[in-house]
Amino acid sequence: MLYLALGAAALWFLVGLGRGRTVLKRREWRFVSAAFALAAFVGAAYATLRGVWEIAIILALLGLWLMTTARIGGAPGPAASTSGRMSLDEARSILGVGPDATAEEIQSAYTRLMRMAHPDTGGTTGLATQLNAARDRLLRG
Repeated sequence: MLYLALGAAALWFLVGLGRGRTVLKRREWRFVSAAFALAAFVGAAYATLRGVWEIAIILALLGLWLMTTARIGGAPGPAASTSGRMSLDEARSILGVGPDATAEEIQSAYTRLMRMAHPDTGGTTGLATQLNAARDRLLRG
């Protein structure tokens, strides 16, 4: 029971330490959560063998919850705005153009960046999507 309390205190410390900011990044949280889930399942198995069913059920539920939190999707990327529409400043920042850029300069910057970021040339789908959204936002106004 002491180990369960120590584990809960360590988890509370890691999660509660941030107070509004992320202490563990998505990747680190997945590893920590998976490790705690595994420990909870092992503890549940041990408690079952000892005949302490209440503790076993609690640990099994804790393990299932931790396993679920390790699989939840991450936060949206930096270019995603809360309203779902990219602002002009975000679009200019992504393409690296100034406020007085012409349509040709915007298209040129988009083409140059897309050559590097396209998924077929080793880039990522997310970055290509951001470039497309930034170009569309700037050309449509």
